[in-house]
Amino acid sequence: MPTPGKPYAVLVSEKKSHRTKKELKARKEAEESLITGIKLKERPEVKSNPIAHKEFLRVNKMLKSIEKNDAIYEPVINRYCLLQAETTDMEEKRDKTFQMVEMIQDGFEEAVESKEYEERADYIIEMSKTIDRLTKTLISYDKQIQTKRKMLLDIEKENIMTIAAALRNVPKKQDNTENPLLKALNGG
Repeated sequence: MPTPGKPYAVLVSEKKSHRTKKELKARKEAEESLITGIKLKERPEVKSNPIAHKEFLRVNKMLKSIEKNDAIYEPVINRYCLLQAETTDMEEKRDKTFQMVEMIQDGFEEAVESKEYEERADYIIEMSKTIDRLTKTLISYDKQIQTKRKMLLDIEKENIMTIAAALRNVPKKQDNTENPLLKALNGG
């Protein structure tokens, strides 16, 4: 797969592009046509969710620092923040369910010994079914969490929120040539 073309800002910062001024101007105009110039806004459902709101502020700050907090990304970023909040909520539910299983298991032997001999078998079967149901719930939460994490990663990959995505915007070569005049002035 060929590497994507460099953005206008990277080409200008390199100061050694083989492209003509006309080509650079066309690249700049094409990139500017893909943005709205309107700042990214938080949707009400994101603002009302404390976890999603906090994530929105964090992501917006990062995007603002690289001048990418444009409204064109608004639906994706808001969805990302809600997914982050949903994932956190599912993780909390999973942890509470796991604590319940541990609590039942911790008190299981003691409870069995306190039962009359005739009641023990029924109690053991009942508790085993309860633990089984809770374990299935844990597995269900894990599956949902993994699905949400996959969605989050997909969004991160596509929206310059991962190292790989950011590296696509970094020049491949650094200009290491020295200015001969500066070298002579510095006594080199």
